[in-house]
Amino acid sequence: MKTRHFLYGGDYNPEQWPEEVWEADMKLLKAAHINELTINVFSWASLQPSEDTYDFSKLDRIMDMARDNGFSVMLATSTAATPPWMAKRHPDILRTDGDGMKRKYGARHNFCPSSPTMRKYAPLLAGKLAERYKNYDNLIAWHVGNEYGGMCCCDNCQKKFRQWLKKKYGTLDNLNRAWNTAFWSHTYYDWDEIVIPDKRSENFMSEGGKPITQVQDTYLDYERFNSDNMLEEYILERDAIKAVTPDIPVTTNFMWFFEGLDYNKWSKYMDFVSWDCYPHYDTDPAELAMAHDLIRGVGGQKPFVLMESCPSSTNWQHINPAKRPGELTMQSLEAVAHGADAVQFFQMRRARGAAESMHGAVIEHVGLGGTRVYNEVRALGEKLEGMDDILGSTVPAECAIVFDWENWWAIDVIQGPTELVDYKAECINYYRAFYDLHIPVDVISTETDLSKYRVVVAPFMLMVQDGFAEKVSDYVKNGGTFVTSYMTGLVDKDYLFYQGGYPGPFRETLGIWVEEQNALPPEKTDHFTWNGKEYEAHIVCDLIHPLSDLKRLIEDNKKALGDIDYLKDKAYHISDDACDAEVQGTYADDFYKGVTVLSENHYGNGHSWYVGTSSTPEFYRDLISAVADESGVKPLASNVPDGVEVAVRKNEKGTFVFYINHKDFGVDIKRI
Repeated sequence: MKTRHFLYGGDYNPEQWPEEVWEADMKLLKAAHINELTINVFSWASLQPSEDTYDFSKLDRIMDMARDNGFSVMLATSTAATPPWMAKRHPDILRTDGDGMKRKYGARHNFCPSSPTMRKYAPLLAGKLAERYKNYDNLIAWHVGNEYGGMCCCDNCQKKFRQWLKKKYGTLDNLNRAWNTAFWSHTYYDWDEIVIPDKRSENFMSEGGKPITQVQDTYLDYERFNSDNMLEEYILERDAIKAVTPDIPVTTNFMWFFEGLDYNKWSKYMDFVSWDCYPHYDTDPAELAMAHDLIRGVGGQKPFVLMESCPSSTNWQHINPAKRPGELTMQSLEAVAHGADAVQFFQMRRARGAAESMHGAVIEHVGLGGTRVYNEVRALGEKLEGMDDILGSTVPAECAIVFDWENWWAIDVIQGPTELVDYKAECINYYRAFYDLHIPVDVISTETDLSKYRVVVAPFMLMVQDGFAEKVSDYVKNGGTFVTSYMTGLVDKDYLFYQGGYPGPFRETLGIWVEEQNALPPEKTDHFTWNGKEYEAHIVCDLIHPLSDLKRLIEDNKKALGDIDYLKDKAYHISDDACDAEVQGTYADDFYKGVTVLSENHYGNGHSWYVGTSSTPEFYRDLISAVADESGVKPLASNVPDGVEVAVRKNEKGTFVFYINHKDFGVDIKRI
């Protein structure tokens, strides 16, 4: 979304207040340099008292007030929470939990995305809003729904799931093959035999207390379906708006590292991406930085909107400390440093009652300006007014980390070798290394063109999407550097394990064969050496062999088994020019002492690295430092004090370098 100035504002809910408060709000917000209001997020019940009755009179007054006072508006469809009458008269709107319990009316995120009622009334309301307010020249964007998420397991969702499967697989033979249904007598002979994988069917709790499923293929497809199904509902509202206001951009607000929806897919149906940033008091600064880069990445590396952040203390975390003086400014400018062209808060004025009444706001319950928080909001607004040259600029990253939602889902439900595997945590391990080295990094999908990057890291790629391994192979052959890690290349997109040796389609690019994995209990640490230093090995230890060992094993089996079709499959073909990776590090402990843990392969004009375990921040930092140096990647700065983050944006107006201090005390900038 293109704007002439940084958007500065956020959620404003005047419908929750007597109208005599509104005039004071306008004056206080303008004095704080607020220039944008997000309106109508949760107003469905007041806008539509019944099926055929609409009342826009109060929203008319709110929209007129915002326009008359010079505020830009992001207008929400208010469909994130349904009205009580809808649940009473149309119970199909209510969700069913994973244990089969039909919910009653309440809370928010309270609609079934398959509900015919929701799919009728939500786009109808969105279209009416677009028609009514299309001529407001301060309407700069549409905000559909709010923080989409959750899952439903009702009969309507089950019917739609079967329809989704029919469209994907075409025939039951194809589905049975993809799901490996010969296992545990699961072969399906009728589409109506397929049920949702929930606690009543395939899902259960493991001994370690982790939610898990018996048939990963079914679960993975239901995750895909749920994301697609909710996206369909969003698109219905978006299309109703676009039919009336095709030139006004549309978005919805994403959330942190939210696992439930494939944001890479959702972002294709938005004009710009936005997200709600609520770090906990103990959130790792590197994780916060990566969250911004993740959202920028799903938006195609274009500037994004920080739709919500908290000006003081949240209310829904287990501990909600007040933001310290300067922390609001620091976190807001960090978002800008990573690509935000807007800084927005939830909320403008604190509610007097219900769930979010203790959530911080620009105007606190005292109802006055001049508070500590208000004064910092005002000072930040003044600062942003002098930063317009940054608008539209991008982050000039030469390195990238691949983050794939389907791979995340696949890892979460794998049974073995350990429940300690954590995809998000492993991605952050590598990101933190770039962060500590002050090297800008993009977070990308498996669909992204890799050619612009000198270094691409794809941690823990258990599931390999169609075409990605080939893309990586071409990238490395053409001079790129690729880094991946343990348990990569085990399954294909259908969650079927590769035959012919791990890491599946990456074997020749990496020049290795992973024979097996050893899981380490949390209290056990193995060790390995690299470049004369010793590092710890955690969670999983891949036992890595040269690719030539696998090639010999295949040839030995061909001699022993004779001329059989099984071994003629391409999974057992290794090119004559495939070479072995160089051993960079070996294990120092256990029965696999001396076995490779870290390897580097010279492949074409590039390099590929395989890290067979999880380790410590020191190791990741040393590895990425070596890889970056080998690839000609330079850090933004050196000799930066601990706790100071360095980020950069660039456009035709210049290069803008940010130094962000995460410490509770000042840092002498002259030392940087």
